[in-house]
Amino acid sequence: MRIIAGNSNLPLSKSVSDYLGENLTNASIQRFADDEVYVEIKENIRGEDVFVIESLSHPANDNLMELLVIMDALKRASAKRITAVIPYYGYARQDRKPGPRTPISAKLVANLITTAGADRVLTLDLHAEQIQGFFDIPTDNLFAGPVFSKDIKEKYDIGNLVAVSPDIGGVVRARAIANKIGASIAIVDKRRSKPGESEVMNIIGDVKGKDCIILDDIIDSAGTISNAANRIMDLGANSITSYVTHGVLTGKALERINNSKLTELVITNSINNQDLLSNGNKIRSIDVSNLLGEAIKRISEESSVSSLFDF
Repeated sequence: MRIIAGNSNLPLSKSVSDYLGENLTNASIQRFADDEVYVEIKENIRGEDVFVIESLSHPANDNLMELLVIMDALKRASAKRITAVIPYYGYARQDRKPGPRTPISAKLVANLITTAGADRVLTLDLHAEQIQGFFDIPTDNLFAGPVFSKDIKEKYDIGNLVAVSPDIGGVVRARAIANKIGASIAIVDKRRSKPGESEVMNIIGDVKGKDCIILDDIIDSAGTISNAANRIMDLGANSITSYVTHGVLTGKALERINNSKLTELVITNSINNQDLLSNGNKIRSIDVSNLLGEAIKRISEESSVSSLFDF
């Protein structure tokens, strides 16, 4: 087994390699003066089982290109198998045509990854699970649910919890975690006028006097979650916390979170947000390196990964 780290999330890659007891493979990933990506693998990887860890987070296009070039270098160096480990799969929100003359960019990215040389893909909490079908190679979509459930059980009175879905599309995720921790669920009825902007219309379910947990896969501008938290607290909730897998957090997201009635935002380290984890912010990060590391180990050993999908 060989682990190669892209530049998008070096701390996560190091944690995964530590879990596996493997050193990161020596690779030089540089930029020319015009920002072209140049990669040189400094070790012999002929016939090796190679895992490339790269999140497609900001700057998404740079990190995507870096992943593609790394895999091309590995393919030309005769690696036996290349697995693209993508903790955050960028472009996942473009999984369908929302209107005429628009792309399905999630499918395009899947094609690029396959063409560049990936033999399989390992990712975490795809925004739309059907993206797995965009690949013609084996694709494992892990869930952060087990990690969230463990943390929630350690920090909250389970008997007073309500799992909240921020929209209709997230009900399956909220119900899965609610069943695991023994909580009821509520749903936010929202309207989205355009990408990045939404309005909370109503809350479906009983939240009065409850400790509410908003569950989602991506937080970007933080408008939906901040508005939902404010509305839920206005309806008499005891507290409101949000657990979100991928902290994209663009624009005024941090300001919105800190000014909202959220007690805390919990994200994973699928995206490198270490600069946001200061004492003055409401953000806390939990580690998914063991989850990714265990999946990598099982793939390398050709053993079952399916148990890691269970909540």
